[in-house]
Amino acid sequence: MKINIYYGGRGLIGDPTLYVIKKMQEVFEELNVTTERFDLYDIKNAITTLPKTLKEADGVILATTVEWYGIGGYMQQFLDACWLYGDKEVISKIYMCPVCMSTTYGEREGKLNLTTAWEILGGKPVSGLCGYIPEISMLEYKPEYDRIIEKKSENMYRSISQKLSTLPSSNQAVKQKISVTQNVDLTPQETEQLSMYAANEEYVARQKEDIKELTGLFTNKLENQEVDDEGKYIDEFKDVFKPQAGINAIYRLKIKNFKKDLIIKVANAKLDVYYGQSEYSDVKLELDSDVLDKIIAGENSFQRTFMSGKMTSKGDFNLLRALDNLFPFVI
Repeated sequence: MKINIYYGGRGLIGDPTLYVIKKMQEVFEELNVTTERFDLYDIKNAITTLPKTLKEADGVILATTVEWYGIGGYMQQFLDACWLYGDKEVISKIYMCPVCMSTTYGEREGKLNLTTAWEILGGKPVSGLCGYIPEISMLEYKPEYDRIIEKKSENMYRSISQKLSTLPSSNQAVKQKISVTQNVDLTPQETEQLSMYAANEEYVARQKEDIKELTGLFTNKLENQEVDDEGKYIDEFKDVFKPQAGINAIYRLKIKNFKKDLIIKVANAKLDVYYGQSEYSDVKLELDSDVLDKIIAGENSFQRTFMSGKMTSKGDFNLLRALDNLFPFVI
């Protein structure tokens, strides 16, 4: 049997959590249990690779100290790594004992957070330890506290050796609904390799620079990818044109990625549609080509498109409302 201990405190002299896990290790040694301790503060640059150390463990102890609020950044980072890179099938078989000592306030909340996190990961939590210990002497000169620690250690040993079952928890349903593995189709081995890359600061920095460079490249390419099709839409507007008495207007349609604007000149019963530049226009419209396609297909009108925010307009709004009468694409 092997038990891994992950310590998320800062390793300060007088940390009560260090006293507790040391006592637990002594009990496990008497029971011929192999223990291995990982001080997260000492290996903070490699925390993302630690989920692979769970493979050989039958049980784990998540131990941390609440110094002012919460379980601390190192422990949270380790739990994040388990969620992102850990083998959920392996974790589902591991028993976890939470240990949370507080020098201020919040030991119960800290213990609950560790238990909840392990349940969401799919693991099996067992009864843990929590306490308010402002001074380490409170533990050192209280034999009854040592007996409590020994009892919890023995209970964890029995849970693992007897493979005790735990009742299902609603927290475990979270893993099935939002697990990152549903969106990233990676094997446990590939995920483990990914965690090693994530722990390499130089690799991550280089990847960020590459992504930034590629983003700029494709952004410029898209911005410069203008459509050179000056015959598009002209016939469609001419085919449905319905003259309106008293309407004399110049409409300028700025279509995204088109080199030139679509100019529509209406003078009573006369219509002129072409691509070009017009210094003056009564109404200027801006929209995407797919939005204009839906208008021409009769799926939408100019007025509804403007009201939905998919098209912007500047100029005479009375002339804007007249567009649907001049070009009744919607029947």
